[in-house]
Amino acid sequence: MRKIYYLKTCSTCQRILKSLPKLDTFELQDIKTEPMTVKQVDEMQAMAGSYEVLFSKRATLYKEMGLKDEKLTEADFKRYILEHYTFLSRPVIIADGKIFVGNSAKVVDTAIQFLSNE
Repeated sequence: MRKIYYLKTCSTCQRILKSLPKLDTFELQDIKTEPMTVKQVDEMQAMAGSYEVLFSKRATLYKEMGLKDEKLTEADFKRYILEHYTFLSRPVIIADGKIFVGNSAKVVDTAIQFLSNE
C-alpha cells in the first residue's frame, strides 16, 4: 500500500508532497474532504505503534479545548483524531510497510531517503 494522508489546504503538506520522489505511485487522501475511517486510523496505529504518535499536539484545537492540561489515553487520542482531521499529525506517508508521520525535517528526510532507494 502506498498512501498519503494530508490536507490540500496546508502549505507545509503541499511543500512536502512536491519534494517526494515517485509521488505518482501514491494514493492521496485529503483528510478534510474525505474523512479517515476507523479502519484507516487503526491501520496507521498498528504501523506507528500508538495513537499518540499520530496525534498533533501542535493543533490549535488542542490548546483551545484545554487538552494540553489533561492526561489523554490512547482511546482519547484515537477519538480526537477521528472527530477532527486537525488532530492528525500530517502528512502521514505509508509506503511498502513503512509509515512516516508528521512534518519534522528528520521524518521528511527519512521518507525521501526511503523512497529514493526503492
